[in-house]
Amino acid sequence: MRRRPRLDDPDLPIADLLRNWPQAVAVFMRHRMLCVGCLISSFHTVIDACDEYALDESEFRRELRQAVSASDAPRR
Repeated sequence: MRRRPRLDDPDLPIADLLRNWPQAVAVFMRHRMLCVGCLISSFHTVIDACDEYALDESEFRRELRQAVSASDAPRR
């Protein structure tokens, strides 16, 4: 049985992250990152992208967690 990847996995390729958590696309777009739809996203991780765009990885991961958890909240 295949397990779902973890959002905080440092080896998770961005393409897999976006496939499993599409709500994370907004975080990448807000930072004007070209990772969404990039051919290299299957090979790059959040660490790589944050290095490339000079972003604080901890803060970026916090934004990802926030986006994912906000979408998991029950709707009224």
